[in-house]
Amino acid sequence: MQIAIISHDGKKADMVQFLNEHKSLLSQKKIHLIATGTTGSKVEKAGFKVEKLLSGPMGGDAQIAARVAEGIVKMVIFFRDPLEKHPHEPDISMLMRLCDVHDIPLATNPATAELLIKGV
Repeated sequence: MQIAIISHDGKKADMVQFLNEHKSLLSQKKIHLIATGTTGSKVEKAGFKVEKLLSGPMGGDAQIAARVAEGIVKMVIFFRDPLEKHPHEPDISMLMRLCDVHDIPLATNPATAELLIKGV
């Protein structure tokens, strides 16, 4: 099962912490992680195997959105920073819209992500 992980700069440490807290569950379920570039690098440094795409502002959000539309990605965990402006906001909106269109679970905070991960 392919799960996409994305996090804004102010939430990258939260993403790494979340994944560490659920490491055994992720490995049991044979989860294939894909991530935007910078998030993927942080996650990789924490010891996770992850397929890294472009960084969000360079098109990584759009790459993940394409995989959602193709039916490849089955869940998106996107720790957003709602208090900051992001230059790639249109790509973020597109990704969220495609998750809704294709009925793909989307978590935007650790509490919701935990519910989704435990339901896998």
